Amino acid sequence: MRSLRLDPELDEKVQRAAAIKGESVSEFIRHAADERAEETLASASSDRFADVAGVVHGGGGQARHSGEAFTESLVRGHKKQ
Repeated sequence: MRSLRLDPELDEKVQRAAAIKGESVSEFIRHAADERAEETLASASSDRFADVAGVVHGGGGQARHSGEAFTESLVRGHKKQ
C-alpha cells in the first residue's frame, strides 16, 4: 500500500479530472499510475537493445536474388522433361 501527498494545485486538478471521468480520486490515480508504469516499462525494454539494434550487418543480400534462382531452377527442370 502506498500513500502520497499532492500539492494543492495538483490535488484540485486530480479531483476535477476524476469527477469528469466519474471515478474516485483513488481510482483515477491508480489508472494514471498504471498507464505511466506501462509506458515506462515499454520504453525501457526497447531502450535495452538500442545500442545494438540495427548495428549488425550480415553482408548477405542473397535473398533479393532468390526469385531469380527459383525461376532458373524451374526452367532447368522443365527443359529436362
